[in-house]
Amino acid sequence: MASNVKIKKYAARSPFTVLIEGNIGSGKTTFLNHFKQFDDHVCLITEPVDKWRNIQGYNLLNLMYSNPEKWAMPFQSYVSLTMLQSHTMQTDKPVKLMERSLYSSKYCFVENLYRSKAMEPAMYHVLQEWFKFIEESIHIRTDLIVYLRTSPDVVYKRIQRRARPEETCIPLNYLKELHDLHENWLIENQGYNSKVIVLNANLDLTHIGTEYKRTEKHIINAAFTPQVPQPVLVSPTKRGSLED
Repeated sequence: MASNVKIKKYAARSPFTVLIEGNIGSGKTTFLNHFKQFDDHVCLITEPVDKWRNIQGYNLLNLMYSNPEKWAMPFQSYVSLTMLQSHTMQTDKPVKLMERSLYSSKYCFVENLYRSKAMEPAMYHVLQEWFKFIEESIHIRTDLIVYLRTSPDVVYKRIQRRARPEETCIPLNYLKELHDLHENWLIENQGYNSKVIVLNANLDLTHIGTEYKRTEKHIINAAFTPQVPQPVLVSPTKRGSLED
């Protein structure tokens, strides 16, 4: 779908940074692919899954899913490292789109492992100390968060269809738990939801492009504004999708 968004002249500064968040199977990669049409202006950073699947020949992602009590801590520690590398990656492009972040790791995935007792309290608190140190010591720029809001039933069916080897053991209840944590973080948390765009990501691929297109003016043109104003957003506490 061709875009008619008008790109303004860019005033050089740190890139306008957008985090693409959502449950497993919510369509984050598809969303990033939509913005490939703006390749001259947008730095797309995908979730570093390939690193998680191969660290010196070890598939940490698979190990974590198969035995979380043993592998959740080293896996999440490595996730923190690789996501920090993405956050601090340099680019001369005015827009930076990241698939997931340190924040979803902290508020959703690590929190779920702890609440489900798949991670020992001592392990959890070590990771919390790392998050605290990173937040206090390193500037992690976040201008906007796009939340691809999906129902657990929808993403469960998508995961079954795409049949990634590491995901074959994911139960529906796990997706429901992650959904609730995303909702708590991005919808109910007043500290975050002022900078969140919520999209209806339950739509199928034949209609989702229109939903993605609605974000272009908030992502592309926002980066070309000389002074960084607050994006015009719909309050996610009032409705579940972006308004034109």
